[in-house]
Amino acid sequence: MIQVRALSKHFGRFSALRNLDLSVSAGEFVSLFGRNGAGKTTLLRIIAGLSSPSAGKLNVQPLQSRSPGFVRGSIGYLSHETSLYMDLTALENLRFFAHMMDASAEESDLKQRMEQVGLAGREREPVRNFSRGMQQRLAIARAFLHDPEILLLDEPFTGLDPSGADFFKNFLAGLHAAGKTCIMTIHDTYLGYEIANRLVVIENGTVALDVPKSYLSYEQFREKLQRLSG
Repeated sequence: MIQVRALSKHFGRFSALRNLDLSVSAGEFVSLFGRNGAGKTTLLRIIAGLSSPSAGKLNVQPLQSRSPGFVRGSIGYLSHETSLYMDLTALENLRFFAHMMDASAEESDLKQRMEQVGLAGREREPVRNFSRGMQQRLAIARAFLHDPEILLLDEPFTGLDPSGADFFKNFLAGLHAAGKTCIMTIHDTYLGYEIANRLVVIENGTVALDVPKSYLSYEQFREKLQRLSG
């Protein structure tokens, strides 16, 4: 579904990505690991269409033959930064983004989204009153308003308390079971290993390890990751 070939991204003299190759099939759940600055977030932003590569090719199939708007509408991007409007209520935030995504903005549908992420009854509160974990839950609801086929998750567990993390882990498991394609950056080695069915390590802007989870026990993977990340 996603094909990346010889992808590079330069910021001045710094190269965030260096001739990176990666292919992701429909229905896969890929956890991306690597130290800070390895290029993980840059890769997700390019796939999401939020940044352009300096060189290389990116194809999203079978969506590539559709219009650019259709391709973007089939991708859900969730960052560790919530990007919510603090002075709007939770419901107003979802309604605003629903219109941008051409998703249902009916109040009953938006309330159902909030209920799914554990925020029932808080619809009309300003987001500035929410805890960091509650804001992340609302950002999760916003990212999936349009039921995207491809999920790009950049440290999505940031700010979630243990109950929120358990909720989101189960939420992602349900999306994976439903056939969604997921790519997630994560620093928590065990959680990333547990959720994914494929493990990719990026080091110095290129893929240093790419294996199905079934190939390595958690202990074996952790040892390889430690060696690769120094």
